[in-house]
Amino acid sequence: MAAYQPTLKTMYKEQIKAALMKQFGYTSVMQCPKLEKIVINQGMGQAVADKKLIEVAQQELTTITGQKAVQTKSKKDISNFKLRKGMPIGVRVTLRSDKMYEFLERLIAVALPRIRDFKGINEKFDGRGNYTLGIAEQIIFPEIDIDKITKIFGMEITFVTSAKTDEEAYALLKEFGLPFKNVKKNN
Repeated sequence: MAAYQPTLKTMYKEQIKAALMKQFGYTSVMQCPKLEKIVINQGMGQAVADKKLIEVAQQELTTITGQKAVQTKSKKDISNFKLRKGMPIGVRVTLRSDKMYEFLERLIAVALPRIRDFKGINEKFDGRGNYTLGIAEQIIFPEIDIDKITKIFGMEITFVTSAKTDEEAYALLKEFGLPFKNVKKNN
């Protein structure tokens, strides 16, 4: 009996690698860019005043991803924001391997279509082959019970790839099924 593998992982090995090799003319399979990790981050500026918000956000992010979320702490004091060094100001999770593919599949198939007036995601990469997607509300994930929500939080989902260029990363994420807006690039 074969061990369980997420659908997108199998799809990457069998279809996406071949498509990328053909598109970019790679000579070896090892040249193909791959998705290395997905980092989900929530910054909580309001948590300075209300400590419970961090715990609620940590619990919600753990529920969404299936992996324990960790708190991020401030690195320095900022008096204007009533911030002390070491205070919790956000939560984050880094997903790799099978959990990463499972999260990506749920994001593409279930969460993104639930966004109101959704027309696709922007294709703005960081110049090094990584892509960050901003989400305004955590309630698009089916794991979150809307009746128990106390506050709407946004989050950033960063896709870290091994691609050398933005063009390769775009092709990789497009093959995975991320619904990019159809904007023509002016190069």
